[in-house]
Amino acid sequence: MTVMVQAPSEVEKSRIPVSPARPARTWLVIAAACAGQFLVVLDVSVVNVALPSMRADLGLSTTGLQWVLNAYSIAFAGFMLLGGRAADIFGRKRTFLFGLGLFTAASLAGGLAQEGWELLVARAVQGLGAAVLAPATLTIVTAAVPPGPARTRAIGTWSAVGAAGGAAGGFVGGLLTDLLNWRWVLLINVPIGALVLLGAALWLTESRNGAARRLDLPGAVLVTGGLAAFAYGIVQTEESGWTAAATLLPLLGGLALLGLFTLVEARTAAPLMPLKLFRSRAVSAANVTMSLCGSASFAMWFFMTVYAQNVLGYTPLEAGLALIPSSVSVLLGSTLAPRLMARAGAVNVAAAGALMAAAGFGWQSLMTVDGGYPATILGPGVLMMMGIGLAATPLAVLATSGADPGDAGLVSGMINTSRTMGGALGLAVLSTVAASRTAGSADPADLVAGYALAFRVGTGLLLACAVLSLLWLPRCAEQPHPGEQPQAPRPSPDPAQS
Repeated sequence: MTVMVQAPSEVEKSRIPVSPARPARTWLVIAAACAGQFLVVLDVSVVNVALPSMRADLGLSTTGLQWVLNAYSIAFAGFMLLGGRAADIFGRKRTFLFGLGLFTAASLAGGLAQEGWELLVARAVQGLGAAVLAPATLTIVTAAVPPGPARTRAIGTWSAVGAAGGAAGGFVGGLLTDLLNWRWVLLINVPIGALVLLGAALWLTESRNGAARRLDLPGAVLVTGGLAAFAYGIVQTEESGWTAAATLLPLLGGLALLGLFTLVEARTAAPLMPLKLFRSRAVSAANVTMSLCGSASFAMWFFMTVYAQNVLGYTPLEAGLALIPSSVSVLLGSTLAPRLMARAGAVNVAAAGALMAAAGFGWQSLMTVDGGYPATILGPGVLMMMGIGLAATPLAVLATSGADPGDAGLVSGMINTSRTMGGALGLAVLSTVAASRTAGSADPADLVAGYALAFRVGTGLLLACAVLSLLWLPRCAEQPHPGEQPQAPRPSPDPAQS
């Protein structure tokens, strides 16, 4: 495989200049970008423990509750490539501010919703804002730190913060739902978003590719519509089965839209997703592997939360507190990953993380109706999320290692899209798997059987992730580009070092 090498002049044009004399400024830039990433990932999972309260207040159906999650995830995944390209064309700071502003406004609208459809629309607009914001966060982080070990550590920080957002969702949602009400799981974004907007406006420096290119809006609409239709078809199997017209039509329609998206991308002058990028083995393998990893990890938080509440009888706050060790473990895994990568290589760390997560999923599938906390939540949860944390950082590094400066935002958007798209479809698939086993029963024994089946399927997905990591991810992409610093740890004045 050919690894693209960036000339120094191109690199300088694609990143924010960093002054060694002002490390605090670099920290502020990284902090603002990571805060934005934390918010958008948090809102994938923060509503989980609030779903019963939403259903009681707004009269949502079971399918409607699932779309509270999927409306956000699918809009997030479907428009993230468009957000990545917008960051390259219009500037990373400008798109960061616009995306965060839209996300914050939609959070306010969702928190004030009086009807179920209003909440679903607000969640979709939230996802659109997140799709504009998220690619800019990774590009800002990589642009703020020179190539080499410091950049790897900065990406590790970004991965850890993003993972913490998903991990903290259960606790934050439970705390707000118990102490206030479900509306605050959305309204809390408003003051935080306003503070991050202010900090970003003051600290971020504008940077862009500078090429005058069009945005591929038709491509974004096709891929989002295709994902939404396909996910809807999967959800319909719970009520109608796999052979019913209500299931087959959206499934086939979604696949047709995704096929049309591929044709449009092959013919348009300024594609949203240039198919040539997938000629890079690092890009294609890392994105496929990340989608499998995301499909399991997003569903994990959902099933762990509903198991704690619906079977073990935990309150929303107790369920959130029970998952704190898992939140800490995913942070620890993401923090350790860069150090392990320097010794064992990115491919080996990604595979080991996936295997560790698969072991945790297998353990969790042994859950029982009267299981104790250490063996049914604490142990498997820590193992699952430690593995996910270890796997995410090397996959993000490998996916962006060979990116051309002009495609930096796009490739960042692709790896985010893969994780979130995999999460949305994985949640739909594993929820359907669980529902097929419970057959509508609310008996705790039936619920446990359904949840356990979902975790067994998740184990298989993560084992596939490990195999793909070892057999498909290119080890040559682990080598630094010319001009990069060696990967051996050594003292550095750069704040990302610590």
